[in-house]
Amino acid sequence: VKKALLEMEEQKNSYEQKAKESLQKVLGEKMSAEQQLHSTQRSLALAEQKCEAWKSQYEALKEDWKTLETQYRELESQLHVLQSKLQGADSRDSQMRQALRLLQNEHQELQAKIGCLQGDRRQSSLYTQDLQGLLQNQSVQLQKQEELLKGQQIYYHKF
Repeated sequence: VKKALLEMEEQKNSYEQKAKESLQKVLGEKMSAEQQLHSTQRSLALAEQKCEAWKSQYEALKEDWKTLETQYRELESQLHVLQSKLQGADSRDSQMRQALRLLQNEHQELQAKIGCLQGDRRQSSLYTQDLQGLLQNQSVQLQKQEELLKGQQIYYHKF
């Protein structure tokens, strides 16, 4: 019986030892799991903070995008207005160039007419001078004839 009691005592000690080892192992695993839980919770908190930062950044970028989109539409509208004005200016420029060409042609024609008129004036001036010379000669001749006639009248009156 004693032997059986001793064996049982030994078994009991062995079981207790195994139970203690198992308990220590479980406690170690529990501590490790708690550490992993805390680490995971810290990682989760950091991830949540990063998520909030990313969310905030996303919202800011979304607002910036809307602003840029609005500015783009405004600039595009201004571009269309400027293109329209440019087309109008090009049209006016083309009309002005055409008007300038017409004026230049008219100027050349007028210059040619002026040249012709100046030539005509010179000829008329020469012709007028010739006529004046002739008239003067005729006037002188008429005066001479008048004097002769007067002289003849006086001569005939005396008789």
